[in-house]
Amino acid sequence: MSGVQAVWPSGTECIAKYNFHGTADQDLSFSKGDVLTIISVTKDPNWYKARNKVGREGIIPANYVQKREGVKAGIKLSLMPWFHGKITREQAERLLYPPETGLFLVRESTNYPGDYTLCVSCEGKVEHYRIIYSSSKLSIDEEVYFENLMQLVEHYTSDADGLCTRLIKPKVMEGTVAAQDEFSRSGWSLNMKELKLLQTIGKGEFGDVMLGDYHGNKVAVKGIKNDATAQAFLAEASVMTQLRHSNLVQMLGVIVEEKGGLYIVTEYMAKGSLVDYLRSRGRSVLGGDCLLKFSLDVCEAMEYLEANNFVHRDLAARNVLVSEDNIAKVSDFGLTKEASSTQDTGKLPVKWTAPEALREKKFSTKSDVWSFGILLWEIYSFGRVPYPRIPLKDVVPRVEKGYKMEAPDGCPQIVYEVMKKCWNLDPTHRPSFLQLREQLEHIKASELYL
Repeated sequence: MSGVQAVWPSGTECIAKYNFHGTADQDLSFSKGDVLTIISVTKDPNWYKARNKVGREGIIPANYVQKREGVKAGIKLSLMPWFHGKITREQAERLLYPPETGLFLVRESTNYPGDYTLCVSCEGKVEHYRIIYSSSKLSIDEEVYFENLMQLVEHYTSDADGLCTRLIKPKVMEGTVAAQDEFSRSGWSLNMKELKLLQTIGKGEFGDVMLGDYHGNKVAVKGIKNDATAQAFLAEASVMTQLRHSNLVQMLGVIVEEKGGLYIVTEYMAKGSLVDYLRSRGRSVLGGDCLLKFSLDVCEAMEYLEANNFVHRDLAARNVLVSEDNIAKVSDFGLTKEASSTQDTGKLPVKWTAPEALREKKFSTKSDVWSFGILLWEIYSFGRVPYPRIPLKDVVPRVEKGYKMEAPDGCPQIVYEVMKKCWNLDPTHRPSFLQLREQLEHIKASELYL
């Protein structure tokens, strides 16, 4: 190892860069791609005591593993860092200077709106190839067709196939970072060869969710094929690298394929979404202790997001998953942003979103608290849709006049009081998630939920 490295604290996550076959009894063998958690440093700083995913512990060599970090906040990850958008022919030529054969970029065509142009530096001058878009496919020579720009670039990277040169070096757009490079640097890149896709288990907003096998463990895999949605999906993946809590669905890694496929691999939650779980089990199976436990699980995850200045924006029972051992975990970070940013409200779930978020696009931890109140109502009504019997168009006007849903049948009054506090029209008067957790723990300790 070069120099003395900083000692990694207990709890640090690492990913294996190589296979390690231990020779001594106390060694912990592992395969490339395995995720390991540091327990402590040994007398020799080049060796750590660590634990693997199935709980086995042993000694590992520090230079065989890479510490995992969160993806840097504030950088723009791109699956197409060579794509420069609307720039002119002259701007493209300036960017590809000084000349270097095989240096390339893609821009939107100025002469043919809707088409693209591949600009390649070759023996001192720049060639511009029009990329024709027809029948949802892309082509330069109208012989070979591609689904998206990433496939096209990949093809001409491996073979010139009629161009003046093969594509050798992308001219990266200023301010962007290639997603694959950043996930590798921070220790989140997994290898597609080590993942087996078994069956489709659900549909997400961006694509199918599959059950997979990674190194012998069941995992859930969200797969995206389309470049535009994949780009939006990167934001979710980078948020998930920064979040770590036992009540948040844990991301295991990301696979970025050359041809533009993107996969997020997360822990597998065997019992599916909380809303389906509540509906299918019902009152006869789930007692008050169980409902309160789910409420606390979600509240603890949200208290962690609150402490780390993240706003979820889409908290609802459909976005909470239940594990094999009945632990509820918050998932779906597609809308999660660092606090204070605004967003387009076109796709927001009206019945779960706080009035000020719908009206002024003001999202905060306090708007998440409103949604948590709705989620509590979902839990105690065993998965009913909120605001029953009120037409969707009437929900917001009534809520803004102060209307609050009645308590679900059988819901303890003390829990209903917590819901109502979450639905205060003034966000500053809503409790924090820390206060909510303390209230729910008091209800649990005093057995007031029975």
